[in-house]
Amino acid sequence: MAELKSKGQGSKKQGQGSRVKGQTESEEPGLAPVVEIFSDGACSGNPGPGGYGTILRCRGVEKELSGGAAETTNNRMELTAALEGLRQLTRPCRVTVITDSQYLVKGMTEWLPGWQRNGWKNSKKEPVLNRDLWEALLDAVKTHSVTWKWVRGHAGHAENERCDALARAAITDLKG
Repeated sequence: MAELKSKGQGSKKQGQGSRVKGQTESEEPGLAPVVEIFSDGACSGNPGPGGYGTILRCRGVEKELSGGAAETTNNRMELTAALEGLRQLTRPCRVTVITDSQYLVKGMTEWLPGWQRNGWKNSKKEPVLNRDLWEALLDAVKTHSVTWKWVRGHAGHAENERCDALARAAITDLKG
């Protein structure tokens, strides 16, 4: 899986889960690789200690990432989870980011153009929160074709539940 950086944990697993409509398990030669990124963030208190969990899947191989911050917000962890997944990609890919964060999905698909047009001000004319992460996400998606997909959290979606567990374990590790 040359498309992913080699650091981190990877494991062989059959690729089941969300796919872009019409996408097959095998990829056509010459097309950018298909990668799924499942992401979730969590926070103990908001703000408070937070964690993120990310799963990358490409060609049936999975890689898990997690981390955290001592003083953060849930939204920052949601954005960080997706960002860290995108940062693992080493060449242009066709990516589907699957998340339970409407903040992330709506931000990337609806709100960003207006924020940029308005000098990074929201509809209330206030500075956009987490601008640093939004700008980093914009930079991270530049070379990829990205689809953003929302799933309901804590509703039995296997990869979302696993990302949540990774995020919560990262918080536990922070608390010592």
